[in-house]
Amino acid sequence: MKKITAILAAALVLTLTACSTDDNSSENTSSAPQSTANSTSTESPSNSESTADNSAEQSDNSPAPDNNGSENKILIAYFTAAENSGVDAVASASYSMVNGEPVGRLRAIANMIQTETGGELFSIRTSVVYPADGGELIDYAAEEQREDARPELTSHIADLDKYDTIFVGYPNWWADLPQVMYSFFDEYDFSGKTIIPFNVHNGSRLSGTVGTIAELEPNANVITDAFTISERNVPEAVAEVKEWLDGLEY
Repeated sequence: MKKITAILAAALVLTLTACSTDDNSSENTSSAPQSTANSTSTESPSNSESTADNSAEQSDNSPAPDNNGSENKILIAYFTAAENSGVDAVASASYSMVNGEPVGRLRAIANMIQTETGGELFSIRTSVVYPADGGELIDYAAEEQREDARPELTSHIADLDKYDTIFVGYPNWWADLPQVMYSFFDEYDFSGKTIIPFNVHNGSRLSGTVGTIAELEPNANVITDAFTISERNVPEAVAEVKEWLDGLEY
């Protein structure tokens, strides 16, 4: 009888142990999918939103694609005597006060174009130190024209090939391009590129400068609808620049 009792007791212990093991196994198995399901439902939407935001940000900051889907990069090259006079802009005859700051007039217009197009700025610099006084600058410009001078350039476009559109800005000196602009067009071949002139004047507007650029760069697409503005109106030119660019679809 004792032997039978012992056997029954042992069987009972084995049965209880097996049940305990099955319960633990069932709990662990069911908890794992729950954890995975939570991870999928909370993290994946967050990651997708982050990717979309980054994509939009990159799209906003990237150059606009052309009709073939490639990048259409824009360069805004400008010459202003205020950045080539060897003195602060405020002391130069070629500056305007824009938002309370002295800025070379062509740089001011270039900044407005950059705001609308996202293009890169390039200041055309020369070894010539232009007079800061307005009267002396006019006389100096006339002398350069008589000599048909080619001032030495000290700034250079690092990689012209990556630009498709080049805005080119300059003042009107004696109804012509400043001589440094001839140096600029001598240095670069803009074949196959689009050139969009813009200019600041003191009454002579564009004169024949757009045609001159077309002659200097015969294989470029020179836009004849160039922007021109009187030097006294430069500080308030934002709306005019935007309207002009809208008309060109930039």
